[in-house]
Amino acid sequence: MSESVLGAHEEFWRGSFGDAYVERNRDSRFVAANVALFTRILQRTGPLESVLELGCNVGLNLRALSTLQPQARLTGVEINASAAAEARAWGGATIVEGSFLQPQDFGQHTLTFTKGVLIHIDPEQLTKAYDTLVRSSSRYVLVAEYYSPSPVMVPYRGESERLYKRDFAGELLDRHPHLSLVDYGFCWRRDPTFPMDDLTWFLLEQRS
Repeated sequence: MSESVLGAHEEFWRGSFGDAYVERNRDSRFVAANVALFTRILQRTGPLESVLELGCNVGLNLRALSTLQPQARLTGVEINASAAAEARAWGGATIVEGSFLQPQDFGQHTLTFTKGVLIHIDPEQLTKAYDTLVRSSSRYVLVAEYYSPSPVMVPYRGESERLYKRDFAGELLDRHPHLSLVDYGFCWRRDPTFPMDDLTWFLLEQRS
């Protein structure tokens, strides 16, 4: 795909469709489910000095992390202005409004992660996201996304070419072989206590 298609993807989430996504995903109940999820994941990391989330939306993941790792410096990157403003108003994290697919220095963080974000990126631009995750991490990289062993496009709320499933973690490991798998797990939408989308998460670590 050309750079103009990349622009179309970014404008899609920067505009009214992204605003509607904000409205659907600001429910505070998601924070409790995220706390449960990150409690499982962070058992393998120990204390974190800093965390960077690419595509933080209104900051619900960061809010969950703040309850579990209150000492950590939290940073989020968000392309949608409404979402970025709401995350910034919370006050618990530094919020950078813009695209993480463009060359930027976000500093070094103990953990970098995406959650339900890589699925919405133009597949031909994914390597930029992978490289930003790894370049900005001093130790851990986490991806929590829809999984498919083979790449597939899925219609999304009447739109095509806006949601993709694939083996994001496998591609990360192939592209950055100094990463190693620490742990992985699955979140089920029918979980009786903390339901969320059917995400598969992978925690990776940088080898010395």
